[in-house]
Amino acid sequence: MITLYYHPGNASLTPHIVLEEIGVPFVLEHVDRQSGAQRSPAYLKLNPNGQIPVLVDGELVLYETVAICLHLADTHPDAGLAPPLGSLLRAHYYKWLVWCTNTLQVTLLQYFYPERLVAAGDAVAAAQVKTLAEARAAPMLEQLDAQLAAHGAPWLLGASYSACDPLVLMLCRWTRNFSRPARALPNLGPYLQRMLSRPAVSRAFTTEKLPPPLV
Repeated sequence: MITLYYHPGNASLTPHIVLEEIGVPFVLEHVDRQSGAQRSPAYLKLNPNGQIPVLVDGELVLYETVAICLHLADTHPDAGLAPPLGSLLRAHYYKWLVWCTNTLQVTLLQYFYPERLVAAGDAVAAAQVKTLAEARAAPMLEQLDAQLAAHGAPWLLGASYSACDPLVLMLCRWTRNFSRPARALPNLGPYLQRMLSRPAVSRAFTTEKLPPPLV
């Protein structure tokens, strides 16, 4: 049995959706961030970084959202969440997964946790970091929008849905309180609505009891 350690709306949302798409039995274990459960000795044995998510699949204990998604897509090929190995589309699949986590997600984390980048108690500097992070994220959202516009197909890679799409949905959702959120862009807006209409996405959002606005 697969177990996913999660917290609602966190980076665990992506593998949660992927698990729903795959359709295999799995168990959710809630990690209560408010009580600091991610820093408990038991959780740190799973992920010494104290971050969410963690996936336990038999003897495998795996952390890092994209690593979990790659593992799930590769071990459940019938779900069709990854392009054929060795194809050009597979290369772009890797590119977008890495770009999302290393470029867009890093910037969004600076927006949500600006105090980590400044001296303790410096609220003015933290506010500046937050403002600059939102500004830096704007052209990244436009890059996603341009990708969708370039091929005119329903999903990030084109006609075929992939593990990239839940990751993009999650990150775009994190911008929902921006002055110009992802949903305001001409191609991302309809794309996000297509994502929300997928049964697997709906099940994950319902299970996690995510409040509106959903994106």
